Amino acid sequence: MSIEVEGISKLYGNQKALNNVSFKIEKPEIVGFLGPNGAGKSTMMKILTTYINASKGIAKVNNHDINDQSHNVQRSVGYLPEHNPLYLDMYVKEYLTFNANIYKVDKQRINEVVELTGLTPEIHKKIGQLSKGYRQRVGLANALLHDPDVLILDEPTTGLDPNQLVDIRSLIKTIGKTKTVFLSTHIMQEVEAMCDRVIIINNGEIVADKKLNEIQEGDTQIVVVEFDYRVEDAFLLKLPKVKSVTNTHGFVYEITFETTQDMRSHVFDFAYDNQLKILQLNQKNTSLEALFRDLTA
Repeated sequence: MSIEVEGISKLYGNQKALNNVSFKIEKPEIVGFLGPNGAGKSTMMKILTTYINASKGIAKVNNHDINDQSHNVQRSVGYLPEHNPLYLDMYVKEYLTFNANIYKVDKQRINEVVELTGLTPEIHKKIGQLSKGYRQRVGLANALLHDPDVLILDEPTTGLDPNQLVDIRSLIKTIGKTKTVFLSTHIMQEVEAMCDRVIIINNGEIVADKKLNEIQEGDTQIVVVEFDYRVEDAFLLKLPKVKSVTNTHGFVYEITFETTQDMRSHVFDFAYDNQLKILQLNQKNTSLEALFRDLTA
C-alpha cells in the first residue's frame, strides 16, 4: 500500500482542520483530493510529507510511519507544495544539480527528469526567467529527482494558461502509469482530466471516496441546450425526470435529469412542440460537479 491514513485529526488551537480522516491508496494510481478552499487538503498533504504533525491518528507512506520513520517517508516521497519554492536566481540545471547533491543521486538522473518534464529548451535559463508553466515543470523535476514511489502534488495546475494545463496534465498522467500520484485541487475538471479516483473532503472530513468511472456512470446527467428564445424555467421543469433547470446566460439552459437515459430527444421534442429552434444541444458530463455540489454546499 502506497499511502495509508487512519483516523488522522489536526487541531490548530480550537479549530479542527482535519477530523478522523481515513483512506488508502495503492500503486500505481492517480487520486484527486478534491474540496473547497479551506477544506483541509493542504493540511493533509503536509502531514503525509511530515512537514507538520497530526494531532491524532496514524499514517504510513510506502509502509513507513510518518511519526517514527519520517526520514524514510521523506526519501520515498516527491512533494510539490502549492506555492512552489524555487531559487529564482539559479539556473535550471544549477538548481537541479544542487538538489541532486542533497539527495545523493547520480547526475545522470538530472538529464532523465529534464527530458521527462520537457525542460530541455530551458535548461540554461535562470528560473526567474521562466513562465509559470515551466516553473511548475522545474518543481516536478525536482520532486522526481530521487525517483520516489509516491508523488504528492498540492494544486499543481494553479495559475497555468490553457496550453500549460494540457502539458502538465499529460506529464502527470505519464508519471501516474508507474507511480502513485496524490494531487489536491478544487478544480473538478482537473480531476476528470487526470485522475482514476477522487476523494472529496469538506470541513476536514471525507465525504466521498469513489472511482471516477463510477461517478461518471451515475444516474445524473446534464443537458445543455440553447434556444432561439427565452423559455420560462417552469415549462422546462415539466420535462420528465427533471431535477433542476439553470439559465446560465442568454438563452442557454442547463437541465439536470435524474436518469441514465439520454434525455436530449425529450428536449428536442419540447422545442418542436413549442415552435422553438435549437441552436445547440449537448450532454454535459458533470456528474462529479453535481456530486461535489451536493456534498460541499
